[in-house]
Amino acid sequence: MESAYNLRNALINKILAVKDQELLEAIDKLLSVDAPGKVELTEEQKIMLQMSQDDISNGKVIPQDELFERERKWLKGL
Repeated sequence: MESAYNLRNALINKILAVKDQELLEAIDKLLSVDAPGKVELTEEQKIMLQMSQDDISNGKVIPQDELFERERKWLKGL
């Protein structure tokens, strides 16, 4: 518990020293999240997720072991 207290105070001190309004607004937004873990996705992110789902549905996947093996071969070629 003591470390959380120290961390909170260290963060407060750092924030007090910030003069950049944009940075302060970003910190405020970060700390004002209503539902922890909830993330708003951009349209591009939604499209990429849909493309991934389509790949899975169409069987365009490879086993993890095969992926690692391809990666090892590729890294050796660098």
